[in-house]
Amino acid sequence: MGLQPKLLNEGEHVIVATRTHVKVLLWPTVILLVTFGVAGYAISKVGGSSAGTIRIIIIAITVVILAVFVLVPFLKWLSTTYAFTNRRLITRSGVLSRRGHDIPVHRISDVAFERGLMDRFLGCGTLIVSDASETGRVELHDIPKVETVQLTIQQELVHPSDKTDDGA
Repeated sequence: MGLQPKLLNEGEHVIVATRTHVKVLLWPTVILLVTFGVAGYAISKVGGSSAGTIRIIIIAITVVILAVFVLVPFLKWLSTTYAFTNRRLITRSGVLSRRGHDIPVHRISDVAFERGLMDRFLGCGTLIVSDASETGRVELHDIPKVETVQLTIQQELVHPSDKTDDGA
């Protein structure tokens, strides 16, 4: 999963590119399995003269549940990306409408991370990027290998791989 080259400026290259950890798809997967199980059981138990209509209703309800609770979260996960280049932090998200946020590297004052017990078990965490803007900080939740990402970004802040013309 890489950042589209059209989003990069001349001389800019990606240091870290990721999306949220697949743990965000755990509940959608459980809902998928349970919904199929319940729908299959319900369809197999339907009988009588109106069985065809009831089966169609069960299938329609199943499709709606899967669209709302499985497909939408999957598309959100698939369309959310985070990238750190030698010049900026880039966040992009959104399925139908896109939202993006860029923070120039020279404005980043601190990069930290938080990991709860489940995050430690799954190897992910929240990356907290503090900058000199009015918002103060950006939290990127469920970043895979968050400690490695934080270390890589800190290293780039201390020893930049590309100097700009203004000496930053």
